[in-house]
Amino acid sequence: MSRLFCKSLLGPSLSSTPIRFKSFSSSSTTRVFSMAPEASSSSSSPSSAIDFLSLCTRLKTTKRAGWVKRDVKDPESISDHMYRMGLMALISSDLPGVNRDKCIKMAIVHDIAEAIVGDITPDDGIPKLEKSRREQEALNHMCKLLGEGPRAKEMHELWLEYEENSTLEAKVVKDFDKVEMILQALEYETEQGKDLDEFFQSTAGKFQTELGKAWAAEIASRRKK
Repeated sequence: MSRLFCKSLLGPSLSSTPIRFKSFSSSSTTRVFSMAPEASSSSSSPSSAIDFLSLCTRLKTTKRAGWVKRDVKDPESISDHMYRMGLMALISSDLPGVNRDKCIKMAIVHDIAEAIVGDITPDDGIPKLEKSRREQEALNHMCKLLGEGPRAKEMHELWLEYEENSTLEAKVVKDFDKVEMILQALEYETEQGKDLDEFFQSTAGKFQTELGKAWAAEIASRRKK
């Protein structure tokens, strides 16, 4: 995207509100990102909730870039991807030390900043730190839009946990992210005759949990049939 936060991207519900983000040094690490102190401990108002949800509609309409670039017909949206990850967390077996409900929430939140920045892929040539900075700015804006109350704080903490891969839950959800992608790749290969081997190669050996490894192995075994 040539302009990250343009007026047209933010849509009618936000066009009258100037957007200002704190700038971050390119040498900063993910850890330096933090949310401003809450202005209030109250929940979001109906107005701020609807503004937030209206912005999130872009997760439903923005197609996953990896599939678009491979000319997949009718590719999934960002929210399609997030929803099935939520189902993965819902149906997965209980794991020692892992809060399954937290995994469900994290799956819903992990790509939420893409409502503003879009789906940035490795093909775009954007450094990981810059991608993280853009998403952090977008998330901060979304939290402010939601009123910076306890729900916004929870959303921010879940996103940061996932981004930093700092907890067992984050590792599980990171694996779900990869598992969902290769399962979708298998489905597109089967339905559309595509060769999407690169997606399987890009995730090989990168699963962090036994659950992720087991599910990935099952998908790989079905691909060979």
